[in-house]
Amino acid sequence: MTRSTNFFSQTLLKGSKKAAIMMALLLTVCVSYSFAKPADSLNGDIRTSFRKDFQTAHIISTEGHKGFTKLTFKMNDVVMYAFYSDNGQLLAVTRNITSNQLPIQLLLEVKKDYSNYWITDCFELTGEGASNYYITLENADGSVTLRSNGTENWDVYDKKSKE
Repeated sequence: MTRSTNFFSQTLLKGSKKAAIMMALLLTVCVSYSFAKPADSLNGDIRTSFRKDFQTAHIISTEGHKGFTKLTFKMNDVVMYAFYSDNGQLLAVTRNITSNQLPIQLLLEVKKDYSNYWITDCFELTGEGASNYYITLENADGSVTLRSNGTENWDVYDKKSKE
């Protein structure tokens, strides 16, 4: 091998080492970013309102929908859901409850009128300064969802028959 060929080979080898190191570095950076936490999708108005409304709460997840955002959060060891308009106005808060947490009059009415049903869902919805309760009951023939009208009686919100 001549001296110029040897020099050319060494230069090429040094260049390939540099290229290999650069590729490895680029690959490492790309992989690191692929595992990074996604950008926070919560807008500033909603975040500010949420922090004001629920100072001690911890956000678990957020879901953006057309016209509102649903935040799942935990406060005092209770999982709740807050619904905010896009401009940060609190629309409603819901939480799952047991039937024993219903107001007594509502519980008595369910036990009397729907004794052959079992409960599949029960939650409290608070919005615009008032609380309403929803309960879904099911039996072999179908299901019925009731919505409280205040704390004393129920209205049928939805009814489905099983086919």
